[in-house]
Amino acid sequence: MATEAKIEIGKKAPAFTLPDHNGNKIKLKDLEGQWVVLYFYPKDDTPGCTTEACDFTSGIKEFEALNAAVLGCSPDGLEQHQKFREKYNLKVTLLSDEKHATMAKYGAWGEKNMYGRVTEGVIRSTVIIDPSGRVAHHWSRAQAAGHAEKVRVKLKELQG
Repeated sequence: MATEAKIEIGKKAPAFTLPDHNGNKIKLKDLEGQWVVLYFYPKDDTPGCTTEACDFTSGIKEFEALNAAVLGCSPDGLEQHQKFREKYNLKVTLLSDEKHATMAKYGAWGEKNMYGRVTEGVIRSTVIIDPSGRVAHHWSRAQAAGHAEKVRVKLKELQG
C-alpha cells in the first residue's frame, strides 16, 4: 500500500503535469501568478463526486473573481471526464491521473478504511496553492457536500 505524502503549509506544492479533459497538458508551474484549487476525488459520475463537481461549478464565477483556477483530479481517463463534464455541464477543469503519481505526491492516494475494510484508493482531499506555488491550505480528508463553499470561504480568508 502507498504511504501518504506529507503536504505542508508554506512549502512548495509538488510539481505536476497532467492531461485535462481535452487532452491538453496542464502544468502547475504554468499556473503561477494565480491561486489554484486542486481537489482530488475518486470517480466521475458517482453521487458524492457529482455533488462536489457541481458545487464547484455553481461557484466557478466566484472562484474566478478570486483569481483561482479550479482543478478536479481523479484516476478516470479523458473520455470519462468529457462525458462527466457534458452530462452535468461542468465548468471545472478535470485532470486525469490514471497512474496515481500526482495523487500520491499530494497524499490523495493511499489506504482508506471503508466500513471496516481497508482498501487502497483516492482519498478525497483538497489543496489551495498560492500564486507563488506554495501550499496555502490543505484538507487531508474532505466531505463532498458543502466542501466547495468551505474552500471558497478559506480562499477569500487567505487573500485577506
